[in-house]
Formats: sequence, structure tokens, C-alpha cells
Amino acid sequence: MTMLANATTLPLSAFQPQHFSLSVAGKVATVTLNRPEKKNPLTFASYRELTDFFLAAQKEEDVKAIVVTGAGGNFSSGGDVFEIIGPLVAMETKELLKFTRMTGDLVKAIRACPQPVIAAIDGVCAGAGAIIAMASDMRLGTPETKIAFLFNRVGLAGCDMGACAMLPRIIGQGRATELLYTGRTLRGEEAERWGFLNRLVAKEAVLAEAQALAAELADGPTFANAMTKRMLEMEWAMSVESAIEAEAVAQALCMQTEDFARAYHAFANKQKPVFEGN
Repeated sequence: MTMLANATTLPLSAFQPQHFSLSVAGKVATVTLNRPEKKNPLTFASYRELTDFFLAAQKEEDVKAIVVTGAGGNFSSGGDVFEIIGPLVAMETKELLKFTRMTGDLVKAIRACPQPVIAAIDGVCAGAGAIIAMASDMRLGTPETKIAFLFNRVGLAGCDMGACAMLPRIIGQGRATELLYTGRTLRGEEAERWGFLNRLVAKEAVLAEAQALAAELADGPTFANAMTKRMLEMEWAMSVESAIEAEAVAQALCMQTEDFARAYHAFANKQKPVFEGN
């Protein structure tokens, strides 16, 4: 067990993860999948450690935004063939279900943490790597980005880690169906055109631009941003009428924050508001 097991007491800046790299600059944490010699695949241990990290982020007060990226010119090739897929072939149903629920816990943790999560994607972004990108709030890519939901290529369904629920909401039902049935590669320019990537930038600039965007969000009204993320998540399962009522309650809460008052006073004085997240 890593230090991330102590997520409830340690600030994110104090973590020393064993299966990815972590840096904290100001209000922004950067998570780097760091096995570049194998295109940053995931293992049983890295799944758990990443999940622990995003669970810890739910109680973090100093880090206001998170960037996820990969080392060595690739984001992630997905589950390690020999360290994950090989052992899965030998498992019984009970063990397999424990594994698939554990991988889903990572997506749930990313979605539940209040901080905006921005994926900086270069090179290969496949399988579970594509899922991590999908689960992020925003995605920046490069012309060299190659996204592939490869599950059917290994004899599995496309319904992995929430893909059948989330991917259609990002790129549309027909396009998601194509990717999940075929496992084909979605390259950078097409991914931006389809809406999977929010922005396409030069290879050498993608991480810096993602961090700059994260810093901009971290300087914003972070209580309100967290509410936006929560409502985006909740309203998937609501009728329009229920969503309007839920948003009325959420916005009334935001109107009680100091940041709302700060914005008003700054506007009245023709100044730029300085938000503090409360």
C-alpha cells in the first residue's frame, strides 16, 4: 500500500506515489503516467493508486485543478498486456468482477473529485488510457494524438468503465458506436472535430497549455466550478424539469459565497475580481 492510503490526512503535495509521477505547482497538480518505455500502461497497482489519489483530491483544499498526462510522448497504451490481461485470462468470474469494479472506481473517483481534471494527450491514448481521458473534464491533444477504445480488439465489449454511458454524451451516439464496435483509431484533428478534444495544440506545447488552462480555472470561483462539475454529473439522470429545480438550488447556494460578493464589488469598482474559492 502506498502513501495514498493516507489520503484523508495528507495534502496531495505530500504524496510520494510509486506508480505515477506527481508534481504540485501553486494550485495545480500534475499527474504523469510514467512508464514511457512501454507507452505508460496501467497495472493493478497503478489503477488502485490513481483511484486513491482522486479520492484524496475530494478532501484537498489547496489543489484547485488537476492535469493528467503521460511521459515520453504518449498518454497511455491502456492495461499492460502481461501484467493485467495475461493474469485476467486465468481468473474466475468473482475475481474478474472484482477487477472490473476496481477499474470503474477510478472513473467514479475522477468524476467525483471537485477539481476540474484536464487531460493533456499526446501520442497513444488507448484502452483504459482513452477511458481516463474520457473521464476527464476537458481534453487537449496534438495532431499526433491517437485515441482508440480497443476493447473489442481483445474480444471484449465496448461497455468498459462507463464508456457506453459517457462517450455518447461527448461525441454523440453514432460516433461512439463506431469507435466502440470497431476499436479504430481517432486521430487528433478528427478527435477535435468530433468534440472529443476541446483543443488541438502543438506537440511541444500540450502539457504547458493544459497546465495554463488548469491554473486559469484554479484562480476562478472554485466552489462554483465544483458545483458546475457536480451538476453536469447529476443532470445526466434528470428530466429537464428536475434539472432546472436542482440548478435553482445549486445557484442559490453559490449566491451565498464570498466569491459572488467579490465579483459584484469588483464590477462596481471597475476591477477584476480575485476569487478565493469560498
